[in-house]
Amino acid sequence: MPTAAERLRTLVEGNSSARLVIPGLDGADPFGMMPSERTVTEDGDIILCLPPDSPAVRAATHAEDDELTAVLEITDIAPVAVRHRTRAHAWVAGWLTPIRDGRPGRLRLEFGEAAVDDLWGADPVEPDEFAGAGADPFAAHEAELLQHLATAHGGQLDWLCALVGGRNGQCAAPHGAVPVALDRFGLRVRFSGDGHAFDARFDFPAPVADHGQLRRAMHALFDTARDAAGHTPGEA
Repeated sequence: MPTAAERLRTLVEGNSSARLVIPGLDGADPFGMMPSERTVTEDGDIILCLPPDSPAVRAATHAEDDELTAVLEITDIAPVAVRHRTRAHAWVAGWLTPIRDGRPGRLRLEFGEAAVDDLWGADPVEPDEFAGAGADPFAAHEAELLQHLATAHGGQLDWLCALVGGRNGQCAAPHGAVPVALDRFGLRVRFSGDGHAFDARFDFPAPVADHGQLRRAMHALFDTARDAAGHTPGEA
């Protein structure tokens, strides 16, 4: 499974929504506190791009001794239609300073402390762990991959129910199987039926590194599920 630092790094560098929270700016325009870009330096600091006239940029520019405390709050929502779509909350607290490189609106958030609360659990993240972690290689394309699975492979997703052993009898006749998360380690699917819903995680035999390996791992998973469900090859 991914470490807490890897999960946080994926959220910071991915497509999740984020906003800055700065003491004294509680009533600021929320759109002016939402970075349009987020990148991470080799040292683990977070580079944020905001409108040059945003309250965050003005506050950082006029802060005394460049000591402006701030928190980057991140919320991750599943990119498919499913109940309870929130997949993660995370925050990174530190010190915000302007980057004086002639490009207005760029700020550096020096990593102080952080935590992530997601489908894997709730964990703190240390600065050195974050700096040494890497984002999941499929994070940039996860939304389109999940949407493709949901729209084009609904039958195969239903087969996966046979691999969870009829958990509490809920898999005997599922009303739906929706993919809610995908990473290099495996696929998470939400099953629902008769007023119940639960997630099941399907791990790949080994972590995958590219789309070719992912495609082969998914085919193998669906083949195993098809056999378990009692379907014949070629049946959708």
